[in-house]
Amino acid sequence: MTEKEILELRDLAEVGKVQFKERIVDNYDIACEMCALSNYRGGRIVIGINDKTGVINALSYKETQETTAALGQIASDMLHPSILIETETSKVKGGNIVIAIIKEGTNKPYHDNKGIIWIKQGSDKRKIFDNMELKAMMDDCGTFEADEAVVPDASMDDMDMEAIKTFLLKKFRDALPKQTDDGRKPADLNADEIASLLIKDKTAADILRNLKLIKPDGRFTVAAVILFAKAVQRFFPTYTAKCISFFGNSIGGTEYRDRFPDTSMEGNILHQFNAIMQFFTRNLRNVQVEENFNSLGELEIPSVALMEFTANALVHRSLVLTMPVRMFIFDNRVEIHSPGNLPAGMTVESVVSGISMPRNDLLFNNAAFLLPYTGAGSGLKRAIDTGIDVQFNDNEKTKEFVVTILRKEHHVNAPSSGETHHENAPSNTEVHHESAPSEKKCTIKTHQLTKKQLDIVNFCSVPRTSKEIMDRLGLYNQSRNRQRHIQPLIDMGFLEMTVPENPKAKGQKYRKTMQS
Repeated sequence: MTEKEILELRDLAEVGKVQFKERIVDNYDIACEMCALSNYRGGRIVIGINDKTGVINALSYKETQETTAALGQIASDMLHPSILIETETSKVKGGNIVIAIIKEGTNKPYHDNKGIIWIKQGSDKRKIFDNMELKAMMDDCGTFEADEAVVPDASMDDMDMEAIKTFLLKKFRDALPKQTDDGRKPADLNADEIASLLIKDKTAADILRNLKLIKPDGRFTVAAVILFAKAVQRFFPTYTAKCISFFGNSIGGTEYRDRFPDTSMEGNILHQFNAIMQFFTRNLRNVQVEENFNSLGELEIPSVALMEFTANALVHRSLVLTMPVRMFIFDNRVEIHSPGNLPAGMTVESVVSGISMPRNDLLFNNAAFLLPYTGAGSGLKRAIDTGIDVQFNDNEKTKEFVVTILRKEHHVNAPSSGETHHENAPSNTEVHHESAPSEKKCTIKTHQLTKKQLDIVNFCSVPRTSKEIMDRLGLYNQSRNRQRHIQPLIDMGFLEMTVPENPKAKGQKYRKTMQS
């Protein structure tokens, strides 16, 4: 650094990544500073500037040599694990300034020779005692694999066998025969039968164990639970998503057009992905992309971009931080908040350029067989190439990675009294938009649905079999129960069949309609 650059740095006073010391008086004090910077985002220690007054007190040639040697010895002997530092000497009036450059550590947590773990906090440092904070630090640099941890009370009974079947069919597509000896296609088999086709007499659990999703002793990993559990939230209450469409452009607003019920997010990663995409589909505008008036419109933000950002938020989120993924729609933008900052060594620029450094390797490598993403690091580039106006923010203050997509021209009137959702509004009140030739209005239509009916509708945000619906209601999958609980919702237009031309089809499922 030049003397001018040093003076500019000094004039900024002490910031989080720079510490000034007039001399090395206490080796332990310097070790604590190095420890804190290594556990944070790295930084510099500048020797030769008084940290209280900012006055430069240049080092002589002999002091420069002694200081450089002392810094190297402190980094090697007084930190565990030891670190490598770079030292730089800059000439100033009357002598030299020595700068120690400490990189962000890749083997966190670092502690001093007394066993104390330090981390930066503003211009100062503090000790760490909390286990969750330690896990987050280790997760950040890859020394703790949160998705490989075990979930002691999870069992095969907690898993969604249809999700496992979907996973096996896609992952082993090339290895599976086109049909079985009795003429059945793999898609017509259950998960255990598919597993037996792959390895004779093996079950789905055996295959998952071979893939390290289940430990050798039979305990399920966090990744397996996230991928396949019927209700992930039973084990991890905060592994969910909050989806809100606000009036206006403030996250502090209390009035909103749509708020996805928490119960609609109860499920594995595929269920959550589908529910989030439905939230976007029903709250973003369709725009005409062809001159033909009768041509189908497309979402104002391309679906491919929304799918990539949503998949990334669910797969790459921190599994240590107890925060949900958050999806917000405002009048002028869409925000996607994923818990956790970028892993150590990654920047927004490197992510955008296509460099991939997964936080959750086990989850990342297997989620690609359930979610529509390649897992090759090209997702963000593909999303950006759709032409959207997008911004990325690795927010260290909120510990989130935030994607902000600006909406193009929007004509949404401010809400008037009695025409909005409020925080205490009834759960069966829904907003519908009606377009007049010269303006758009926002009106409320209250459907006379019971709480049980509303729960069924929201549960079917992704297609569900009649058995799944009856299981949720705690009833037998009998014709009279289906007629009583499912058919009325079909008649009212809230549910539709996935195979409407054959109501009794073997693979028949029911899903929430776009109009409901």
